Amino acid sequence: MVDGSDHGGMTLATSLPQARRLATEIPGPLSRELMARKQNAVARGVGTTMPVFAVRAGGGVVEDVDGNVLIDLGSGIAVTTVGVSAPRVVDAVREQAEAFTHTCFMVTPYEGYVAVAEQLNRLTPGTHDKRSVLFNSGAEAVENAVKIARAYTGRQAVVAFDHAYHGRTNLTMALTAKSMPYKHGFGPFAPEVYRAPLSYPFRDELDGPAAARRAIDVIEKQIGKPAAVVIEPIQGEGGFIVPAPGFLPALAQWCRDNDVVFIADEVQTGFARTGALFASEHEGIVPDLLVSAKGIADGLPLSAVTGRAEIMDAAHAGGLGGTYGGNPIACAAALATIETIEAEGLVERAREIERLMKDRLSALRERDDRIGDIRGRGAMIAVELVRAGTTEPDPELARSVAAAAHARGVIVLTCGTYGNVLRFLPPLSISDELLHDALDVLAEGF
Repeated sequence: MVDGSDHGGMTLATSLPQARRLATEIPGPLSRELMARKQNAVARGVGTTMPVFAVRAGGGVVEDVDGNVLIDLGSGIAVTTVGVSAPRVVDAVREQAEAFTHTCFMVTPYEGYVAVAEQLNRLTPGTHDKRSVLFNSGAEAVENAVKIARAYTGRQAVVAFDHAYHGRTNLTMALTAKSMPYKHGFGPFAPEVYRAPLSYPFRDELDGPAAARRAIDVIEKQIGKPAAVVIEPIQGEGGFIVPAPGFLPALAQWCRDNDVVFIADEVQTGFARTGALFASEHEGIVPDLLVSAKGIADGLPLSAVTGRAEIMDAAHAGGLGGTYGGNPIACAAALATIETIEAEGLVERAREIERLMKDRLSALRERDDRIGDIRGRGAMIAVELVRAGTTEPDPELARSVAAAAHARGVIVLTCGTYGNVLRFLPPLSISDELLHDALDVLAEGF
């Protein structure tokens, strides 16, 4: 069991009892009051998965304003991988905030930014000479990776894949495959974006190399040589789709052979989430550019592009940056997050979570043929739900099982192009006991 209270220091988050507790119905009266205020103050386009308002979180639980303690299988969408307010992170943030909160790295730089870049250059796949640049969000980093690739190649076309999700900016909406709720009504989108078929083993009879040949054939026919290929090594919002073995290596090899920049979007898969520090490592992929965010700083806004020095340095001086990019407090949090991952063995902990969850979910599938597929790596696991005895997507079942889990105090997210996937992203600080309790609730929900 990994628990933040193993450290010498204690925080409110790490002292939170690690047990599910329902003090009221979900949502309780105080959450209902706050939801009414939200509806009167916050734009309608901002939705929420859970109808409760948080006041504390830590380890594997979130406490709401009514005193309900929920098991967290979402991690703020794969952000609080080392646990909310992990002690090292809290200490680092406090120390940095007392020193200074902002100067803008492009005006008066500071060591924290450089130190994060050094760590990213060390940790990302490959031993080649690398450079990094820091931003605020995953979408911003993806967009800048495309800018860098275009500057390096002198070409404009970019290839993304079926079921992809890359963000909500104009360019990243164009890269994203799913219309509702991400793109509908928000066009026109950035031009010179093309889409190729992904390897989707549950719905695809092709093995990895054959699926890669199919994708490459589409790319060569549509474009010839694009500036870049952008792909999630394991798709996130698209349904936690793990491409068949051999798909990613064949695609990366084609990019190398044709001077096309291979961009791995590891926003959701990075920083120990998949049982490797980065998901590209599972098949020995060395991306030209790697995009990271989410788990990089334990909840503070930070993202990065890291890649081959000759590609990263293609952009002219002043061509990359942003007022808040690499904020000093976020950099301090990132350094403490990396230290926590390495000191607490969280890469191996992610593998332990995978074994536990897949064993439990496989036993559930033996009793319920509406679970069509169980997939994912590390603490990034999903079940795809179908109508019994078929492969027809069943989004209604996904919604109802998730709602039943929510009512019993378990935070569960849905995803997938068809809306029929339950996804599980527990913090790596969660205990086995909490995981078993959450999976018991899930089984009852089915």
